[in-house]
Amino acid sequence: MRGARSQRGVALVLVMWAAILLAVVASSFIFDRRTEAMIIGNSVSMARAQAAADAGVQRAVFEAYRNDNSDQAWKRDGTVHEWSFDGIPVRVEMSDESAKIDINTAPDALLRGLFVSAGLKDEQADALLDAVLDWRDADSLKRLHGAEEDDYKAAGLPYRPANAPFQAIEELQLVLGMRPEVYRRIAPSITIYSRQPGVNPQVASRDVLLAIPGLTPEIVDDYIARREAARSAGEPLPPLTQAAGFAVTGSFVISIHSEARLDDGTFFAREAVALLRPAPRKPVTFVVWRESTELPPAMPPGENAEAAH
Repeated sequence: MRGARSQRGVALVLVMWAAILLAVVASSFIFDRRTEAMIIGNSVSMARAQAAADAGVQRAVFEAYRNDNSDQAWKRDGTVHEWSFDGIPVRVEMSDESAKIDINTAPDALLRGLFVSAGLKDEQADALLDAVLDWRDADSLKRLHGAEEDDYKAAGLPYRPANAPFQAIEELQLVLGMRPEVYRRIAPSITIYSRQPGVNPQVASRDVLLAIPGLTPEIVDDYIARREAARSAGEPLPPLTQAAGFAVTGSFVISIHSEARLDDGTFFAREAVALLRPAPRKPVTFVVWRESTELPPAMPPGENAEAAH
C-alpha cells in the first residue's frame, strides 16, 4: 500500500510538471502570435502612411504642371497645403529650388554674402569662400585664402578636395574651414539642383535674401512684407529691384516635403526633388527620393496654410 501511494505521488508531480510545461508553451505561443499581430498591424499602418505621403508628392508634381492660374492651384512658394488621400490627412509643401543658392553655380559674391549673413567675419568669409571654390574647381591651384591637398594633409584630414562640383549639399561639410554651426545655419538656404546663377526673390526666404550683396535687413523685411501682402491679395508679386544681377525668375526643379499621419499616430514623411521636363514620355525625374529624417517646424493653425481638396 505504501509503495502504491508513493507511485501515485510521483505520478501527480509528473502531471503537475507536465501541466506547467504546457501552460508555459501555450503562453509563449500566444505571446509570439500577439507580437506578430502587432508587427503586422504596425507594418500595414506604416505602409498606408508611406503610400499617402508618396501620393502627396505625386499631387505636387501634378500641381506644378498646372497652367490654368486657378486660385486652387498650388504655388511653388513653400505654402503648406492640407490634403486628404484615402481618408488620410496629408500635408504637402512645394518650393522652387531657385529659392535657394546653388553652391555649384552661384557667383563668388553671393556665396560670400551667404557666409557673412551666417555670422562669419569678413576675413573668415573670404577664407571659406576660397576653400569652397578650390574644392569645386577642376584644378589643384590654391587661391589666396583657399585650401588644396597639402592643406588637408596638414590639417590631419584623410581626404583631399574633390576638384569637382558638389554632389550633395552635405559635401560642403568636408571643406576645410566649414564649421558645423555655420553649415547648420546655411543648409536650408542652399542647393545643388537649381543650376541657377542667382535666386528667385519672389520665393526666397529671408536668410537667402540677406545673402544678396547690398541688401540690408530693412530692405529685405520691407520687401517680404510687400511680397506677402501681394500674395494674400492675389496680386502679382513685386520685383526686388535692389537684387539686380542676382535675381532669376525660376527653375524647372522643385523640392517637395509630404507627410502623412494616421489616427493611430503612425507618421511618415517623404522628401523629394523633382526635375520637370517638357517631354511627354518622361515628364518628371526624381533626383532625390528619401524618407525625411526629421519633422518640419510646427506651424500655427491657419498661418501660411491652404486647404486643398
